[in-house]
Amino acid sequence: MHKLLEWKAKANNKPLVLKGARQVGKTTVAKQLGKEYEVFVHLNLEKEKDAQYFKTTDDVKVIWQKILLDQNIQANASTLLFIDEIQEVPEAISILRYFYEDLAEVDVLAAGSLLEFALAEVPSFPVGRVQQIMLHPMDFEEFLEALGEDNALEYYRNKPLDPIAHDKLVALFNEYMLVGGMPEVVATYVDNDRLLTPLQEVYSAIWDNYVSDIEKYGANSSERRILRHIIATAPQIRDRITFAGFGNSAYKSREVSEAFRKLDKAGLILLIYPTNSVISPIQLNYRRKPKIQFLDTGLLNYASGLQGEMLGIQDMNSLYKGYITNHMMIQELIATSDRFGYLPAFWTRENASANAEVDLVIPTRNVLIPIEVKSGKSGRLRSLHEFMDRCPHTTAVRLLANTYSEEKIKTMRGKEYTLVNLPYFAVSKIGSIELNIKVSQ
Repeated sequence: MHKLLEWKAKANNKPLVLKGARQVGKTTVAKQLGKEYEVFVHLNLEKEKDAQYFKTTDDVKVIWQKILLDQNIQANASTLLFIDEIQEVPEAISILRYFYEDLAEVDVLAAGSLLEFALAEVPSFPVGRVQQIMLHPMDFEEFLEALGEDNALEYYRNKPLDPIAHDKLVALFNEYMLVGGMPEVVATYVDNDRLLTPLQEVYSAIWDNYVSDIEKYGANSSERRILRHIIATAPQIRDRITFAGFGNSAYKSREVSEAFRKLDKAGLILLIYPTNSVISPIQLNYRRKPKIQFLDTGLLNYASGLQGEMLGIQDMNSLYKGYITNHMMIQELIATSDRFGYLPAFWTRENASANAEVDLVIPTRNVLIPIEVKSGKSGRLRSLHEFMDRCPHTTAVRLLANTYSEEKIKTMRGKEYTLVNLPYFAVSKIGSIELNIKVSQ
């Protein structure tokens, strides 16, 4: 909402496309924005009557006059036109540029799911004539606000590392990892006194809708079978993947990789690739095996049947070798990033004698900070040492259930560096926490 209100305040603003997977709240937030205008016009292009406006002409002045006439509306200087489900009429996406050029007095907001598929049918996307914002499932801060945990929210925003709030925030973050951030799920959770049982029906409906949607984009029956196979088996995968034979199948690498790209376009399953870089900017290695990242950890928990096992666990990183915790760390970083289309990376060094892998690397103040996700202070740091021996700075981060602390560490090769221990819930705060980053000349 803050970003949308900033957009509203701009003079002669460009049409805004609100992107995001299904059921992350695009229509809801657009309607909330509509309350800030004197006139709010809502079109849904899944309805043929609304779609017809964009199928008969590309003259936006004519389109706008027809809309005003049909809906008996008098526009004024505070008018928002919201075009929902715009992916249903790809021509409407092309026409957005003309609103900016010929009807600048009307603010235009468009939203749609599976937009990346629709863009393939658009002859010319109006680059430079529209603005784009990505909406994700709710992050931890939004989850706290939804639950009405005002005191914890205040600490999280202003003093996230205060030991007084640590236990409470860890417990709430465990709750967040269990439930996830899909708005309808969180709303149902709040309305039912934070009970899990009523959520199963909501998860099921959301998951089934994704499966139904994605199958539409299979080019043929064979591709639809591959998509169904991936959706059925991917929730059980805990490690990096190989396309060829994915999920104990006989499918070929090209078939599986193409299906994954469609799932990535739909926003349901993203591909997270490794980097071999130790200096900024990150260079991803698309020839190496990626990891898979689901849209939402709560949905993943439901699809993999994990929620029952997660109840009562104090440190989620002890479950499945930290898989769920790692998954949520990535979800938090994606949801809180200001970069459009941002995806984190992990670091690998692979050779015949030994392999090394660091859970995450993120750019901070022109360097790459390595991040390990651990269940406690014990544990080997061999991969982290490998990274630190090669990078030009002396700061690393470890995410765990403990309170904030710093340690002086020495690698096997003798390099000294500072290991900053942060609680899991502070992962999105890494960029704002005062890290003493020293870069060698």
